[in-house]
Amino acid sequence: MATTLAVPGAYPTIADALEVAPDGAVISLAPGTYTERLRVAGRRLTVRAAGEAGSAVIEATALDGPALAVVSGEVTVEGVVFTSGDYPAVTATGGRLRLRRCELSAGYGAGLQADDGATVEASEVRVLRGQHGLVFSDAGGTVESCEVRGVTDDGIIVRLGADPVVRSTTVADCGHRGVYVYQSGRPTIERCDISGTGDAGIVVANGGAPTIVESWIHDTRGVGIAFGPGCGGVVDRCRVEATAAPGVDVDPTANPAVTLDEGTAPKAGVGVTDGAADRNEAEVEQLLAELDSMIGLAGVKNEVRALIDEIQVNEWRRGAGLSVGAASHHLIFTGAPGTGKTTVARIYGKLLKALGVLPNGEFREVSRRDLVGQYIGHTAEKTTKVFEDAMGGVLFIDEAYTLARAGGAAADFGQEAIDTLVKLMEDHRDQVAVIVAGYTKEMSDFLDANSGLASRFAKTLEFENYGPDELVRIADRIARNDDYVFAPGLSDALHEYFSQLERDRNFGNAREARKLLEGMRKAQSGRLRALGRMPSREDLCAFVLDDLLTAIR
Repeated sequence: MATTLAVPGAYPTIADALEVAPDGAVISLAPGTYTERLRVAGRRLTVRAAGEAGSAVIEATALDGPALAVVSGEVTVEGVVFTSGDYPAVTATGGRLRLRRCELSAGYGAGLQADDGATVEASEVRVLRGQHGLVFSDAGGTVESCEVRGVTDDGIIVRLGADPVVRSTTVADCGHRGVYVYQSGRPTIERCDISGTGDAGIVVANGGAPTIVESWIHDTRGVGIAFGPGCGGVVDRCRVEATAAPGVDVDPTANPAVTLDEGTAPKAGVGVTDGAADRNEAEVEQLLAELDSMIGLAGVKNEVRALIDEIQVNEWRRGAGLSVGAASHHLIFTGAPGTGKTTVARIYGKLLKALGVLPNGEFREVSRRDLVGQYIGHTAEKTTKVFEDAMGGVLFIDEAYTLARAGGAAADFGQEAIDTLVKLMEDHRDQVAVIVAGYTKEMSDFLDANSGLASRFAKTLEFENYGPDELVRIADRIARNDDYVFAPGLSDALHEYFSQLERDRNFGNAREARKLLEGMRKAQSGRLRALGRMPSREDLCAFVLDDLLTAIR
């Protein structure tokens, strides 16, 4: 079994853990920001975020070097964010580096730079900032289901004979070229989506010879694909559209084999993998079964199923070469607290991932304090950062109505957050699902805060208060999950209690059931301590009427 070193538990810093970690060890990072640089040379280690992907951040912006430098050895990194200044966020020199569900940001440098025979295996990695996205120099490996967005220069560079396989990856909104292959680079670019570049989508020069298969190059300022003098390679079943003319520009002395697809754009970009449809269908059914198992919420369940049905039919239409209208996956959840809004939002994100709509379906919950700053311009910066962090998944904004400017107070920067969200939601509607939640009336006022806000959302789902029968079932499920059972007659007493509760603004629905059970657990503890004997297993498991009466006094 691998040795696990916890940071900052047993070790104050990651460097401390690296110093003593034996080969094969796992360094587990608690959620938080670590202002340090990591250098791993000739070692076999795993560095893993202990919490959700992105919960551990290596912050090296002000430090002199990359956030992570791997020299030789074999290193695996999972779920970590790396941020650097004027250096690459991550470098690999020789050896093997595996990156899974990581996020890379740099200032002047690249997100990832691999050279000197390094092998990089990157999956579900996002590069969100940097001069370049991924740079391979005399290196190889596999890049699968990754994203490179918004870098200032080239998205992916392959040079000096490098031969990585780049599969099911999205390269978008780069300042210069999407992919630049030169100095005898020989990459395989398979089922990738390249768009929004400041110049050409793919440029091949100086003896480059890529194999470009079933990829979609579109909406570029320059030509779609350009082959320079003497270059070769293959372009097979690719779609090139909405680019500068000509779509594919081949120098007279170049000799690539080019076959374009003039029909429907191929499935390309992050989230596209072999056999994904078969695997995802089973996951969709499992998630819908999980949704159905929730108590109550009949209307919400029907609405979610209708959304999923529409997505599936649109996919069939797209596959048949039929037109499909632009779809928004942003939703409004209205209703009182404790009605399952957060749980449904999580399931919805996983469903979108299973359907191939979102690349990861990860869930990020925020509130006003995460979005609103303290001075002019700070709010837009904070809101944009939160939005970018949620790309590929679900951004859930609870009590969203608190962002609306109260009484027109100009000093309230919540309005700035709303205005920023409106633009981001439109610009990236295919890359994130924003769900705003709150009380029904207040959410109506929230939508009035910006004239374009309501149109950004596909649908409003109303979460109604739970009735007494449903609250008894919720209480029973919570109790059974914690190895408690209700004594005879207790369910009837609970029903009477829940029937008498006032359904006002402070009514907490499922939270009321959970709070009551906590009180009953304390009451049971006092009752069992007073028995004067060791309680039996049945005694320890049973909630009785006296426990309820004590809890509600």
